[in-house]
Amino acid sequence: MNDSVYGGPALFLDRSDINTDEIIPARYLTSVTRDALRPHLLEDLDLPGFSRDDPAFGMARVIVARRNFGCGSSREHAPWALEVNGIRTVVAESFARIFRQNMFNGGMLAVELPAGDIDRLFALAGQGAVEIRADLDRAEMVARGAGEHLVLPFTVDPFARALVRAGGWVNFADERY
Repeated sequence: MNDSVYGGPALFLDRSDINTDEIIPARYLTSVTRDALRPHLLEDLDLPGFSRDDPAFGMARVIVARRNFGCGSSREHAPWALEVNGIRTVVAESFARIFRQNMFNGGMLAVELPAGDIDRLFALAGQGAVEIRADLDRAEMVARGAGEHLVLPFTVDPFARALVRAGGWVNFADERY
């Protein structure tokens, strides 16, 4: 995998408006390290069919959800909790603006797709495990599962793309200033 490709096994969360308190509960925000957030990712998410005990949860490198992912508080802890658990890509119809920017600032990829494409991904997941690879150079995402694959184009603005490539805002600034 080259450094412009992000992805891996996908975890599907079939709901809109998954908020930052569900991504990482506020009671853990006093932790002094990002690693302390690791065991609490999605701890308070109440979603039929979702279990943190499912092996797919621990293997996930990509999350796919519906619209307005990351709404709620603007804290950076939510993307950090994803990152420390190996999830560097989130795919959704839309994101809360500050959450999306916090992902890019951390060198993580937030991919917005039209509702129809999200529906196609969920239909593929209904047949079994799905692996997703998002390629920044080609501006396309490939989802594979159940002997099928989907190729879905996406856009990321040039500045966000540069942040992701650099590994986040701090690295981006260090390289340029």
